Amino acid sequence: MLKVTESAIPVECWSCSVAHNESTLFCPHCSKIQPAKAGDYFSVFGLTQRLDLDLGVLEHQFHRLSRKLHPDRFARASENEKEWSLADTALLNDAYRTLKDPVRRTEYLLKLNGAEIGEEHAGKERRRHEMGASRVPADLLEEAFELNMQLEEMRMARKMGETDEELQRSLEQAKTKFDGLLDEVDSNLRAEWHVWDSGDTQTRAASQKRMVALLDRRRYISNLVRDVTETLGA
Repeated sequence: MLKVTESAIPVECWSCSVAHNESTLFCPHCSKIQPAKAGDYFSVFGLTQRLDLDLGVLEHQFHRLSRKLHPDRFARASENEKEWSLADTALLNDAYRTLKDPVRRTEYLLKLNGAEIGEEHAGKERRRHEMGASRVPADLLEEAFELNMQLEEMRMARKMGETDEELQRSLEQAKTKFDGLLDEVDSNLRAEWHVWDSGDTQTRAASQKRMVALLDRRRYISNLVRDVTETLGA
């Protein structure tokens, strides 16, 4: 089970001037609420940065801090404290949503360690594509091409008010297969969690590269599944 831990970066409490974790929402010395700061999501809950989180500990910390931040507790507090309770609640909710989701947690922690992941790097991906590097995983190139052709065929048939049961079954089978590929990626990611959590700097760097590649693959397959689902449900 994960243990609550303190950050190595201290800041001073506005009320008692005692130094504490920069992301602590309440001063451990005087218990006064603290303004939200740009610390990492793990330290908001007092947790060590790791991928294989104990979700029970995370949920317990979330509910405990949510109760402490409830607006009713600050009805007679200063205006600053009332504002901080709202800001801290927003930070707490964002942190919880990110860390409880395995994919978002993986992306977040890798970004903290310098990895370039997500839609903000789509421009770089497009430039690489224009220079000749395909965004499609090599082993999926033929299937992805065929799937996109079938999707376009289905969309055209729908526009013309036609039905094609054979094409429908083919797309449903494709969705089942790509759902299975997503499960495979998620299994490989979980295996890398243990490597990263227990590894030294060199081991983590190698694991991070593999996870970035897995996340890129997952994002591509997820988009295919989304397109099939939307087309079949149209």
